[in-house]
Amino acid sequence: MNEKKVRVLLADDHELVRAGVRKVLENSPGFEVVGEASRGDETLAKLAELEPDVLLLDLNMPGGDGFEVLRSARDTAGGARIVVLSLHVQAEYVSRAVREGADGYLSKDLAAQELPDAIASVMAGKPWYSAAVQEVLAKVVRTGGTRPLEKLTPREREVLVGIARGLTSKEIGSQFNISARTVETHRAALMRKLDVRSIALLTQLAIREGLVEGPV
Repeated sequence: MNEKKVRVLLADDHELVRAGVRKVLENSPGFEVVGEASRGDETLAKLAELEPDVLLLDLNMPGGDGFEVLRSARDTAGGARIVVLSLHVQAEYVSRAVREGADGYLSKDLAAQELPDAIASVMAGKPWYSAAVQEVLAKVVRTGGTRPLEKLTPREREVLVGIARGLTSKEIGSQFNISARTVETHRAALMRKLDVRSIALLTQLAIREGLVEGPV
């Protein structure tokens, strides 16, 4: 009698990534890819329709913020395990994904080698994290969970995102209905709290912490 296969839903906006993951799973016994999605909203619809055992989720897709999709998937997955596949292994991404309920977190660079074992692990009720992700989580624990962005107010985070996206103080102010002078005050507070001395370094930090994507 054949063993029941683990039913997997792939969610990633890059067709080549989905094709590569599908090939890995099809070449491994015990897995069946039951569907694919390239958008956040599509992911949630297919999750409800197909009721997979495991959702492999990229956090950077159109059609919904990745963490909102993760949170909604956790609430509606009906027991499906959720494994994040991401290029981002920064503390901001990893720790938030774990808080939002991810059962596993893999770097896309290592997906081909680790994916079958990762799925088997989460199906057995045990979390699975890539080595780089484990290092990030260990650092968060050692520092008491304190990360640079936790020092910021919500408005300062919003201003930081605007700066990292190359917006002027006037453009950021217009977006949040505050004056350019107020934006500059927030920028000075950001530099003081984060101990950086230039817009370029603020931008690098925002990219490193996963607030914005870096250049491709």
